Order: sequence, then C-alpha cells, then structure tokens
Amino acid sequence: MTEQPTLETRAPQLYASVGGTVAMDQVSAIADRFPEVFDALARHGKQISGAPFLRYRTIDMDRELCIEACVPIDAPLPADGAVSTDTLPGGKYAVATHRGPFDGLMDTTEELLSWASDQGLQWDSTPTDNGEEWAGRIEIYETGPATEPDPANWVTVLAFKLAD
Repeated sequence: MTEQPTLETRAPQLYASVGGTVAMDQVSAIADRFPEVFDALARHGKQISGAPFLRYRTIDMDRELCIEACVPIDAPLPADGAVSTDTLPGGKYAVATHRGPFDGLMDTTEELLSWASDQGLQWDSTPTDNGEEWAGRIEIYETGPATEPDPANWVTVLAFKLAD
C-alpha cells in the first residue's frame, strides 16, 4: 500500500457489467471481459462515467470468487446478452490506493483489511456457504495497461463498504 487508508462516503454508482465465478488464479479471465461491456455501451450509445472496476460479490479464497467486470454509467443499459446493469450501494467505504503492478494488490488488500480491523471497523459482508458475500468490494483501475504501458505507473483504488 502506498498511502494510508482513508474513510470515504460514496454515492450509489450505476454500472454495466459482465461477471462469472472463477478460482483465485483465474481472476484475469473476468478482467479480460471488459471489452464485452465497452462494446455493449458503444452499441447503445451510452457514455462511460468513471474508471472501470472489478466488483467482488462473493469471496472464498480456497474455492471460488464471484466477480463482475464493471464500467460506471449514468443511465441504465437495455438488456444486451451477458451484459447487465446494477448499482453499487452508496455508504461509507474504507479506501486504499495501490501504485504499481497488479501483483502487489494482494498485499495492499491485506494491509487495508488489517488497518480496518485495527480501527475496529466492520465490513458490510455476510458469511455464506459459498464464501463471504460483500455488499461493496471493488478494485477501481484509475490507470492500467489500457492507458499506461509502464506497470510502475498503474493506480488501483480499493474500496470496501463498511457496515452502516
């Protein structure tokens, strides 16, 4: 983690997405589906209203993760194949910024989780048979390979929703 975590109040965010369930070592298979979302937005003339992000809905690190490749939008998207529209809930989030290659994201995630625990913060998550279900746990790709060739310059913001 390159900066001290912060608490941030975020507004609800409408987004278009495509998702799936994968093992931890296959997360890139979901990230590789961002073009499907961008193509659907282009077909319907929808504008992008922010940086793309992955939303982690359910996490079981030993088995599977339910993840969505998401693109923020300002207006709902008509049904378009596998691409759907949903809303990330607003509320208070713990936020950390990672600078550098994606292979450092696990360390930044662990540091954010540890920091929040030290602060006595509670996540908006629920244990289920399929893993921990999160109301809002995202990785926002402010700068990445699509816009910056040097991984040292990539910026990823982690935002995890806190319980009300």
